[in-house]
Amino acid sequence: MGSASGEEPVYEVVWPLGRFVTQPLELAPGLTDLNGKTVAELWDWAFRGDQMYSILNEELRKRYPGITILDHKTLGTTHGVSAKKFVADLPELLRAHGCDAVISAVGA
Repeated sequence: MGSASGEEPVYEVVWPLGRFVTQPLELAPGLTDLNGKTVAELWDWAFRGDQMYSILNEELRKRYPGITILDHKTLGTTHGVSAKKFVADLPELLRAHGCDAVISAVGA
């Protein structure tokens, strides 16, 4: 800061964002069309996901009549004491159900 001698104050600037400590990952390309695809829903059972998925599923079926949607009750929940095991087992579970994509909702 400046001094009491009437000089203009000098401010230090602190950058609020940290530096990158990892290299960005290259992401797989997304699906261009959901017709004929199987989409799984994941939910943590918080904040109205059942209502939101109902609306989302209706819209997805309008846009992609050939879509198969695995209801959020089919695979299990991402919440609670069993969530860590669920997430660890998720890749195999998705393969077993032939999933092409996942919609993951986290409420609250």
